Amino acid sequence: MARAAERLVKALTWGCATLSLFGLGLITLFLFREAIPFFRHISPFSFLGGTAWYPTQEPPSFGILSMLAGSGLVTAGALALAVPFGVAVALFVGEVLPRGARDILKVAVEVLAGIPSVVYGFFGLVVLGPWLQGRLGLPTGQTALTASLLLGIMALPTVASLAEDAVAAVPDSLREASLALGATPWQTMWRVVVPAARSGMFAGVFLGMGRAIGETMTVLMVSGNSPVWPPSLLSPVRTLTATVALEMAEAPVGGLHYRALFAVGAILFLFTLLLNVVGDLVVQHVGGKR
Repeated sequence: MARAAERLVKALTWGCATLSLFGLGLITLFLFREAIPFFRHISPFSFLGGTAWYPTQEPPSFGILSMLAGSGLVTAGALALAVPFGVAVALFVGEVLPRGARDILKVAVEVLAGIPSVVYGFFGLVVLGPWLQGRLGLPTGQTALTASLLLGIMALPTVASLAEDAVAAVPDSLREASLALGATPWQTMWRVVVPAARSGMFAGVFLGMGRAIGETMTVLMVSGNSPVWPPSLLSPVRTLTATVALEMAEAPVGGLHYRALFAVGAILFLFTLLLNVVGDLVVQHVGGKR
């Protein structure tokens, strides 16, 4: 009976994995089937290197460099908030708090991941954006800074949760040996626990980066959606994801604008794939050094 149950679970696991890969393959096929014809009219260099995005004028312009810069600026700002605070929260929860309080705070941090992105966007639109506009004397509160702060808060639970799991996986024998040799708890945390848990921390950073890059609704609501080169964090920007969300309903099916939006989606897909591959290599390299 036990062997039969084991074979059933194994078959179900393989079936779910195969179904997931099949679904991913169909999505990839559909995405590139719609995107590739676009490059028969516009060269990849003009598409990636152009700064003008005017899809409805005659002749149209399809340059996404400014939106690539906007996506990169917003993501960098989000990581600047999420990474240090996420790692700090993980160390505080795993190394400082007593067990009872640890469970409460960990649940509270993970609750942030369950808040819908539209709620974050509404908060940014009504509260954070106007506050930043008044404090910094900006013409508008819908800027890259507003989007970065919100995306940083949204990515923080991912970074903190994975980093805390990595900290919890460090054997207690390492801590005990460090303390027995005369190290303080602070020295033990920074010189023993952090190096031992760094592969998991890097995994959290890369997943948090993917969370920030792929977010659509929050960025669409608070970034200003200006498809021009962003001079600073205090200016409105438009990201690649927001461009697809804003314009897909207006693009005639099968037209050049429609194909261009699928090309934007293909660029996002390839970048996310590259990010996952690089993240996996970095985690393996860092983990192998322990």
